[in-house]
Amino acid sequence: MAMMDIAQYLLSFGLVIGLLLGLLWVLKKIQSQGGLTKRAGSQRIVIVETLALGVRQKVVLIKCDQHEVLLGITPTEIRPLHRLESAPNSTEEWLRRRQS
Repeated sequence: MAMMDIAQYLLSFGLVIGLLLGLLWVLKKIQSQGGLTKRAGSQRIVIVETLALGVRQKVVLIKCDQHEVLLGITPTEIRPLHRLESAPNSTEEWLRRRQS
């Protein structure tokens, strides 16, 4: 009888852990897709690229309509570093434009 109780306990415990992991997976999928209220094609601001410069500093290239802005981000400040009117096709093209 004690063996049956242990088996039932372990089966129940495994089922609860499995359900929690499944729920976590579903929530991650929803979050990575922009949440429940995201509409297709309605996003005007897009993060094009992110580069970590240190533990708490990074550079982010964002695009809004036809404009791109390079932002420097620290824990205390967000500062625009450069603005582009026509968006280049790649980071390499942007660097070539910047150097010339």
